[in-house]
Amino acid sequence: MNDITCPKCGGLTQGLIDGFCKDCFFKTSHLIEAPLVLYAKVCSTCGAQLTKGKWNNEYTIAEIVTRTTEDALLIHEKADDIEICVEPKQMSPHLYRVKVEASATILEEPVQQSIETEVRITRIACDMCSRMSGNYFEAILQIRAASRHPTVEEKTKCMQIINNTLEKMQKKGDRTAFITSSAEERDGIDLYMGSANATRIICKEIVSELGGGFAESSSLFGRKDGKDVYRMTFSLRLPEFMPGDIIEFKDKVVEIKKFSKSVTGTDLIKSGRFISSPDDMKGFALIAKRSTAKKAVVVSMEKDEMMLLDPDNFETVTVKIPVPFSASEGDEVPVIKSSIGLVALPDETSRKSDL
Repeated sequence: MNDITCPKCGGLTQGLIDGFCKDCFFKTSHLIEAPLVLYAKVCSTCGAQLTKGKWNNEYTIAEIVTRTTEDALLIHEKADDIEICVEPKQMSPHLYRVKVEASATILEEPVQQSIETEVRITRIACDMCSRMSGNYFEAILQIRAASRHPTVEEKTKCMQIINNTLEKMQKKGDRTAFITSSAEERDGIDLYMGSANATRIICKEIVSELGGGFAESSSLFGRKDGKDVYRMTFSLRLPEFMPGDIIEFKDKVVEIKKFSKSVTGTDLIKSGRFISSPDDMKGFALIAKRSTAKKAVVVSMEKDEMMLLDPDNFETVTVKIPVPFSASEGDEVPVIKSSIGLVALPDETSRKSDL
């Protein structure tokens, strides 16, 4: 094989690498390169980072600096077995000095190199925070309850479901999954939501867990880019009855255990399990709650009946013993009054176990 003259040093070599002899190649080639100054855009409110045109808030500032540096590195195309160590050092809240050490093999020769750069943090408002500060919303979520006002516990539970769902959607990249503002109304809560799709998912989650139903409607808000823009209203209705409610219709007195897509409870007259659907509950009316039941003294017990002292007039009344029931003569037991008379409630442990 004829020797070739290196155009840089003039020496003879058996082959050229990128136009140079091997010695000149390693003298002039760099394992890694990076700009002297890099910029990272970070939201001044939530800390999200703009990466490749998309905002995310999965990383700390130090991680953002490291990722910004790694993304900007140029690595020699002939390098193999590459190992890179990035060491950021904070100089100020907006400036990091970064040392990068790299080792690899090029043409089976071990190569090491160390460079330095700096990453400057630019604080701006991300798309989500800009929308929130501008009161942007796509939907209104109205949380109400059928024929009553939502309880404090129900409103708290709804907000837990909402916040958990929004957090999950944000982690998946939905930058409009947020609450712009809220208003406490006399009969419920109104929430102004950044995403109609997120609001629809939230409604399904609440109905699945607490029962009830929801309806949605739209209204024309304006036009953008030649297209009509609509705002959605989601009317969420929590169920009329809650666990612990005691309801009555005709010859049935039922203590509710769960009221959602199906209704379960205890038939207090037959001491049996009650199962129905919300559509079949028309006509039932709330007559009491377990939490407000009065106490009656057990006078005597015989087989499946017992005698109680009516808590209102202290007259002796015979009632059916509910199942399960662990009280004895002389004990006080919870009772409610229905159209068919005094009704004793079963042990509360059975109700809790079915919830």
